[in-house]
Amino acid sequence: MSFDVDGKIALVTGANRGIGKAIVESLLQHGAAKVYAAVRDLDSAAPLVEAHGSKVVPLAIDLSQPDTIVAAAKFADDVQLVVNNAGVLKNATPLADDAIDSLKFEIDINVIGLMRMAQAFAPVLKANGGGAFAQLNSVASIKNFADFATYSASKAASYSITQALRDLLDEQGTAVLSVHPGPIATDMADNAGLTEIAEPPSLVGDGIVAALKAGDFHLFPDTMAKQIGEAYRGFAENVVEAQLMEG
Repeated sequence: MSFDVDGKIALVTGANRGIGKAIVESLLQHGAAKVYAAVRDLDSAAPLVEAHGSKVVPLAIDLSQPDTIVAAAKFADDVQLVVNNAGVLKNATPLADDAIDSLKFEIDINVIGLMRMAQAFAPVLKANGGGAFAQLNSVASIKNFADFATYSASKAASYSITQALRDLLDEQGTAVLSVHPGPIATDMADNAGLTEIAEPPSLVGDGIVAALKAGDFHLFPDTMAKQIGEAYRGFAENVVEAQLMEG
């Protein structure tokens, strides 16, 4: 299902920095009419407003606070594209003293937060003609990395939920995109010790625009992601994207 961002109204969570900021900028560069910059602290979106004027509308969303998501869906009732970019990462192996607490924290934001966003905004997208929903899932959703194993587990769960959303939202004409970046130059990559191999966040923003237009379900935007995506492609096409329950 193809979706062209030109002339559309979008919402991006975690929009104030890193990948989220790059996504906002890519959407506007490719003709988006307006982008709701969803952030926990409205003041953090000020640089985007200064750069792009009234095309950027700051909006308060905290994925751990359901009331903020419900309120945002009521306010931003003209949205046609939702990009759920916000997420958290803890450097925790399964044997770390804080592993269980880390996983609980990551599940709440990376998985339950996704579900809260989908539940709140699916009706909005339907009312506005279907639109599109994109979820940032990471290559760590496919390949677990021991030094941040709990994060990988949470992203595997969010990827699984994204697959379900693809099937469910197809019924209302909503395209769903699962985005799987590798190391991208952000604070999160720095915290994970990946600074030296990280690539520009613009690859993700521009990749989302292109993937939505092409009607793709998976996006592997950077060098490491493309390598993993190529190896994964057969399984993705024949299992994840296949209609196994039919016939």
